[in-house]
Amino acid sequence: MHEAPPAGPLPYYEDPSPGTGALPPRAWWAHSDARRVNLGGAWRFRLSASAGAEDESFARPGFDASRWDVLPVPCHWPLQGHGMPAYTNVRYPFPVDPPHVPTENPTGDHLRHFDLPDDWPGGAAVLRFDGVESCARVWLNGAELGVFKGSRLPAEFEVGELLRPRGNVLAVRVHQWSSGSYLEDQDMWWLPGIFRDVTLIERPEGSVTDFFVHCGYDHTNGLGTLRVDCEPRGTVTVPELGLDIPTGEPVIVPVEPWSAEVPRLYDAELATEGERIPLRIGFRTVAVEDGVLKVNGRRILLRGVNRHEFDPDHGRTVDPETMRRDVLLMKRHNINAVRTSHYPPQPAFLELCDELGLWVLDECDLETHGFEEVGWRGNPVDDERWTPALLDRAARMVERDKNHPSVIMWSLGNECGTGRGLSAMAAWIRERDAVRPIHYEGDLSSADVDVYSRMYADHAECERIGRREEHPLEDAALDARRRAMPFVLCEYGHAMGNGPGGLGEYQAIFHAHERCQGGFVWEWIDHGLRRRTADGRSYFAYGGDFGEELHDGNFVCDGLLFPDRTPSPGLVELKKVVEPVRIEADARRGTVTVTNLHDFADLSGLSFGWVYEEGGEVSDEGRLKVPALAPGESAVVELPLMPRATGRGEALWTVRAVLAEDTAWAPAGHEVAWSQFAVDPVVRGARSVARPGKPHAPRRAEGGMVVLGPGVFDASTGVLRYFNGIQVTGPALDVWRAPIDNDRGMDWYPQGQLDRQWRASGLHRMRHRVVRVTVGGDTLTVVTRVAPAASDLGLRTVSTWSSTGDRLTVAVDVTPEGEWTLPLPRLGLRMGVCPTMDQVDWFGGGPGEAYPDTRAASRIGRYRSDVDALQTPYVRPQENGARADVRWAELRRVDGSGLRIDGTPPFWMTLRPWSTEELDAAEHTHDLVPSGTLWVHLDHALHGVGSHACGPEVLPEFRLAAAPATFAFTFTALGDPGAPLHTLPEPS
Repeated sequence: MHEAPPAGPLPYYEDPSPGTGALPPRAWWAHSDARRVNLGGAWRFRLSASAGAEDESFARPGFDASRWDVLPVPCHWPLQGHGMPAYTNVRYPFPVDPPHVPTENPTGDHLRHFDLPDDWPGGAAVLRFDGVESCARVWLNGAELGVFKGSRLPAEFEVGELLRPRGNVLAVRVHQWSSGSYLEDQDMWWLPGIFRDVTLIERPEGSVTDFFVHCGYDHTNGLGTLRVDCEPRGTVTVPELGLDIPTGEPVIVPVEPWSAEVPRLYDAELATEGERIPLRIGFRTVAVEDGVLKVNGRRILLRGVNRHEFDPDHGRTVDPETMRRDVLLMKRHNINAVRTSHYPPQPAFLELCDELGLWVLDECDLETHGFEEVGWRGNPVDDERWTPALLDRAARMVERDKNHPSVIMWSLGNECGTGRGLSAMAAWIRERDAVRPIHYEGDLSSADVDVYSRMYADHAECERIGRREEHPLEDAALDARRRAMPFVLCEYGHAMGNGPGGLGEYQAIFHAHERCQGGFVWEWIDHGLRRRTADGRSYFAYGGDFGEELHDGNFVCDGLLFPDRTPSPGLVELKKVVEPVRIEADARRGTVTVTNLHDFADLSGLSFGWVYEEGGEVSDEGRLKVPALAPGESAVVELPLMPRATGRGEALWTVRAVLAEDTAWAPAGHEVAWSQFAVDPVVRGARSVARPGKPHAPRRAEGGMVVLGPGVFDASTGVLRYFNGIQVTGPALDVWRAPIDNDRGMDWYPQGQLDRQWRASGLHRMRHRVVRVTVGGDTLTVVTRVAPAASDLGLRTVSTWSSTGDRLTVAVDVTPEGEWTLPLPRLGLRMGVCPTMDQVDWFGGGPGEAYPDTRAASRIGRYRSDVDALQTPYVRPQENGARADVRWAELRRVDGSGLRIDGTPPFWMTLRPWSTEELDAAEHTHDLVPSGTLWVHLDHALHGVGSHACGPEVLPEFRLAAAPATFAFTFTALGDPGAPLHTLPEPS
């Protein structure tokens, strides 16, 4: 029997403490007259399998690293061919044995040789790391500087006495796993490396050690208060305000306030004896008053997103151009707020939020979600050994970001359970910054915070919270305190795959209840890593694609942007749902009511226009005079008198609000809001399809066929085989869709997973039994029972075919049989046609896809596309591409021949170069290969999409219940190409 050796001191990478040697945290500033040297670029790199595989000799000057690999810094080494990425959402990819980590601990040694600029003055200097995952040990010219953790937080070291004019050697040892890894379980790729900037900064005698800009605004009198605390003391000048004041002394002056809608900044300068720092100052006051979160005295509504830092080629290494692109995309899609999930972003991102205008919920680099897997035993946030590390992370966030007006709340972290460490963090933050409210979602008691926050609360619960009638806490005092708080959904609208649905219904709750102040859609971008197949086709990889022993699949792809930053249909839908101007029509009176939903901006920056269309063609257009309404105000505006309809088709008004002039985030003419309404609202009930001309009588033909007008049918099955000489497959009743991520639901709630239930019920393998084919009079009637094996459920379908002229019409009646408890995925007809008919014109909803609970952004018009462009490239293939409210569609070949389809009532159209079965089987986009058939889905109804991959199920009103249904389609052969189409502008 062998006894375990006595436990010795923990190695530095397992020690729960935050590290050693670093300077106290301080504010970040982008520029000053002190010199800087960017140490990014080509570094020498060596990867070892464990923390102790190599000694420390590499850190000594003169070490020969010429045979090492070359690595670009900043980067993540697994994305440079050294090891592999790994994705988990909750589970730690190592044993939960805090603070210990496995011996198999990939360790990257980095070397950088550099010379100082010729005019470097010498003296004090700071070496700054903006982000290293997860633990770094640093040497300069052979001298050890220290150790730090906190991957997405800065660390600085004093290095002035160690610097040489030539031949400096910077050595950094980075461990993938450390005690810090237990605090960084943040639902993203595990990607070690030096992934943010490394900078050498001169610190002249008398330079700024730290400063804190305090800017308040009194909305009652328009006065701003400015005080800049600085060490050492200096002066602050604000030329536009005529200010030249000593630091530490307050001054009150008339100012224009800063807000996310009107991001007014004043250029200023902070000067001490040794340094001058340019500042951009924004005056604003944040407060919770009367149970409402207010800025500058006004309730704000957060139209927000959660943003991880991500690039499909570089991981969390994001360049300034990409950050600016993110902010511009947010602004152009009516987003006004960002939660920096789940760590502080690169500081330059916050500068962009200051400049362009976004509210920011700044979140600490902290999540211990994996402890939930073990019943929260050993959770660091309730273990005093870890409290210094927690306080260190809070301080490094607050000190770095305290001078940004865009930051209106601090968040303690995400999904850490509860514990004394969180209370200590909240107390420290309040002591340091008493102005900004504190957020944390994981403690339902809200004991340490100023804002009640939840994630994925469904609509009904949000309604109750809005009325301050939520489920009570046992502690009466805590319950009363929480009910007095504003409410924010820190995560909602889970944007995984096709979705999220139900956004408009959430927004209605936010407008109805003062307490409900919006939230942050999860999340901004899919974290798919770009890869290529052997034949060069690009696709995006997700969890499990790199051989991980534990992974959470494509749950890492749940964003409003695809990995290449192409907006998804979900982002287009969100833009429409949260638009800051409401336009409501009274068509019979010929008026529209315009309401300003901004919190601060009036409507003087917008111009309004109208378009009157008939049959999708513009009859007239013009400007609409709307007053410069203040926030919350409404005005009734008359539309121009229009002549009677010409009979060219359905008459529609569209009213648009666009930018009147160029702004910093979008050009003049950019669409902000719109509304469309019919002069005579379309009746959605089934109507008979017009059949001009004399009806054809069906006749039997050779080969067991029945001919009816341009259609040739199989006499025994009643299936259409040819139309106008073109071979077709079907149409047949179809109820199956390739399940979306939201159908797959949450693994921890299997009874709510529709995918499993649908498959268990056999809806993916429905069989058709022909009950009767009747030929008589001027119709061909086919009665079919559509049902799954091993079940007595069925759909009795009566298809009545008729023909007049060159048209062929089918009227379909569906009656459910049996006790249906599940919703149907879809209900309609599927048919296969020649794939050369790949040019599509349609009159109906567009330009993008829509589903019953994601159709707010779909507007009626005449559109043209090819079939390929109708596909939505979700990272994991799934049901996609439906167009709503289609009146008619024309499928054409290049020569103009093809097929026209009219529907009664308007229908959902989906066109694909592959079958539903092939779409269902695909795991990545490169698995989808055209099958030689164009599959045409003509759906009477679709089941909604919801957000049940992590959020609520489909709302009851969007569930497709198995119920009697009647619908009809008319098919017409096409010869010559149609006239040019007028297409409404696609939202930017």
